[in-house]
Amino acid sequence: MRRRLVLPAIALLSMTLVSCGSTSTSDTVPQPDPKLSDANTADIGAGDAEAQAAAAACNSGKVISGRPLRVAVTVAPITNLVALVAGSTGTIVNGIVPEGTNSHTYEPPPSAAVNLEKADAVFVNGLYLDDPARDLATASSKNALICEVGTANLPKTGWIYDFSFPKEAGKPNPHIWTNPPMVLSMLTTIRDVLATMDPANAATYDDNYVKVSSVVMQLDAAMVKATETVPANDRKLLTYHDAYAYFAQHFEYDVIGAIQPSSFSEPSTKEIADLIAQVKSYAVKAIFGSEVFPSSVMEQIGKETGVRYVDSLRDDDLPGKPGDADHSWAGLMKFNFVTIVEALGGDATAIKAINIDTKISDKATYPQ
Repeated sequence: MRRRLVLPAIALLSMTLVSCGSTSTSDTVPQPDPKLSDANTADIGAGDAEAQAAAAACNSGKVISGRPLRVAVTVAPITNLVALVAGSTGTIVNGIVPEGTNSHTYEPPPSAAVNLEKADAVFVNGLYLDDPARDLATASSKNALICEVGTANLPKTGWIYDFSFPKEAGKPNPHIWTNPPMVLSMLTTIRDVLATMDPANAATYDDNYVKVSSVVMQLDAAMVKATETVPANDRKLLTYHDAYAYFAQHFEYDVIGAIQPSSFSEPSTKEIADLIAQVKSYAVKAIFGSEVFPSSVMEQIGKETGVRYVDSLRDDDLPGKPGDADHSWAGLMKFNFVTIVEALGGDATAIKAINIDTKISDKATYPQ
């Protein structure tokens, strides 16, 4: 019997485990308070061709027996989620995209093609984030299931377009892993793919899914509590890269701009001047740079506005080293959540108190 976790109403800190009588791979994790407008796979309509096709692809796995399941994954946060659900089952998980690189343009080397060719299942974020890796997977993995976990779990009605991802370009902001409710839906898909292809280990996948999802829910609730300590007028984000759109929608922050677009090019002189004017106009408390991609522009804006410059946020570069509990999606989110709340003058005690160690060994291989 597969289980699913239900994220409680946004104001609650308790967690609820629910038994589900169905063993269908179509299980989804309900989202929190609908007023927050978080998209749910239940919102995917018949006309949403991309989400429908992605969900069908994720549900097309064939049983692999007599040897360990072989899985390849693109970006590091999703690699960790897959590895934790896999746990000690013997499933082989290989990351494809090195941490801290530009997933939008990263061209996997020949060594990645070898892993993809051997893979039984390939997990990509989708939503046009990791197209080069997905295309290589399609070319290399003739018989592999290719699951776009982001595309399958975010209907077009929930797509966000913004500074780096304008609607006229047709590609939405793809960074859904910074939003815990969406991660719960992704975890359900990951669990179902692995359990369908390796039914002998379905119970272990399900147990691990519950443990990982519990941490996701605890971090979500802690971030809600911590956000309440940040004055509403101070919940404004100017970041180095547009990775927090879904995070901001869920936790009710206001993204006023992003320095580096998806190409990671620097903004023009006029764009910098406009951002400086915005920072002054909005009375922004802090601006957020990247530990991986230092930006002289961010420093310039900080100096010219007198606003605190915090240069330590991360998109997909997991803290610590592979094997550490902090080297995880949860470690990444805990670090970012604490950084954002404290920089904006709030109290991050509730977030710091969350134990993110699932006691599941992450045995994935992460490329350098």
